[in-house]
Amino acid sequence: MRLEAITWDRLGDLLAERLLDLEPVDGGDRPRVAFDGAPAARPGELAQRVSEALSVRGRPSLVVGTAGFLRPASLRLEYGHQDVESYYNGWYDTGALWREVFDPLGPGGDGRVLPDLRDPVTDRATRSPYVRLPPGGVLLLHGPFLLRHWFPLDLSVHLVLTPKALRRRTPDSEHWTLPAFERYEEETDPSATADVLVRTDDPRHPAWNG
Repeated sequence: MRLEAITWDRLGDLLAERLLDLEPVDGGDRPRVAFDGAPAARPGELAQRVSEALSVRGRPSLVVGTAGFLRPASLRLEYGHQDVESYYNGWYDTGALWREVFDPLGPGGDGRVLPDLRDPVTDRATRSPYVRLPPGGVLLLHGPFLLRHWFPLDLSVHLVLTPKALRRRTPDSEHWTLPAFERYEEETDPSATADVLVRTDDPRHPAWNG
């Protein structure tokens, strides 16, 4: 696949322009976009950049990170703090994401979204208020492993790192998570599945397939 060099600012603008004309495939009125990538690829930064570009264009959006939907520590760390299987299959509360984020934004939904459920640092409920995304507003969801859950996405952006770059940019204390991303590549092949691919080996010089 041919990738072209681009700046982050330009990428945010181009994605925002694309989202202005995006219509939900299921007949709803609030497009849902995923920014999928390992934490080292910083998908949340791109989601925020696109949100700002949409705001300039008069389109409301809501940035939601899956880190705010972690399961309680008693569940996700049941088999230890560095269990790869748990990290891959049990850390994120996908049921809550469906219930609190995707269902309200689907056809007939009222647009009332819970932006986060649990503080990843304190492991306590955030008690954040619901936020209403108006019709035409865009959900910008970011986090790892997003393309393996059959979420109703209208556009998916995958931020990819080569294995060497992923290891280099992942803190040593989190290297135990690397096998989970290898498994994700093997089972889901997000680079082939995503609508948009962004290579971020060098964070200063991204490239994309737009």
